[in-house]
Amino acid sequence: MTPQSLPGVEIWRGGVNTWDCDEMGHMNVRHYVVRAQEGLIGMAAELGLPHAFSPHANATLLVKEQHIRFLREAHAGAPLYMLGGVIEMSETEARILQLLIHPASGELAATFQTTVVHATPRDGQPFPWPRVARERAEALKIAVPERAQARSIDLSPFTPTASLARADAMGLARIGLGGLLPSDCDVFGRMRTEQFIGRVSDGIGTFIHPFRDVVVEHAEHKPQRMGGAVLEYRIVHLAWPRAGDRIEIRSGLLGTDARTMRVVHWMLDPATGEPWGTSEAVAITFDLDARKVVPVTDAARAALAAHEVKGLAL
Repeated sequence: MTPQSLPGVEIWRGGVNTWDCDEMGHMNVRHYVVRAQEGLIGMAAELGLPHAFSPHANATLLVKEQHIRFLREAHAGAPLYMLGGVIEMSETEARILQLLIHPASGELAATFQTTVVHATPRDGQPFPWPRVARERAEALKIAVPERAQARSIDLSPFTPTASLARADAMGLARIGLGGLLPSDCDVFGRMRTEQFIGRVSDGIGTFIHPFRDVVVEHAEHKPQRMGGAVLEYRIVHLAWPRAGDRIEIRSGLLGTDARTMRVVHWMLDPATGEPWGTSEAVAITFDLDARKVVPVTDAARAALAAHEVKGLAL
């Protein structure tokens, strides 16, 4: 796929800093979402809403859901840019396509299908798009390229099942617990969008390492150094915590296939037991020297089956 064949208008351009990268040697997932959020500011401007994320905005865009595919690693120093367009628009919502691209090769680093709500800035109440946004959306309409489409995750509508009571009953592992600082929130006081995936990333190690060990133990070719990476994500925001609110992340193994492990993460309010958000991730065990996937053998899948949480869902 060449840069000329990619759809959309440019909404962001920059690069990868050393401090954006994690112990795997590539840009951490939270910083992909940071870039997507910056790109969303650019997309709002293209829709005729240039001040949507400023403190005195009359309307803003709330991220309701994101589907992300991580396609090619981005290392420190790598330049990147982002194209965007409108997949579809309803009375108060829109689905935005964001393509993060390596400019030298034209290869996709990541893709985002971001569902946004046109809402009042402070209380987050949906209201209809203005005429200018509808008109510009028509000019910005694009189709989703094959590589940006959902591959291993179902994007169908669903009824959330997450709660603290269910997490306790199902024995879901607590991988994160804390509170939101003002620096974790946007200009309207709501949690910044990268906080969910970022907090999962912070806490995932203790939870996922034993599963990776099982994969490596049963691998035909055992890597000298192994880590992990995520290939695909669906993140759904159900409510928006604010500075001072507490959050708890609970996680469970959903299942495996010949290459991947599927994991569900719930972000919960410890005070009420209600969900702030829910997500599903498709992860791999990663050979850090060969920079490729460690296959999940049948023996590894059989061993991991004992850890799968029955009935787990978004």
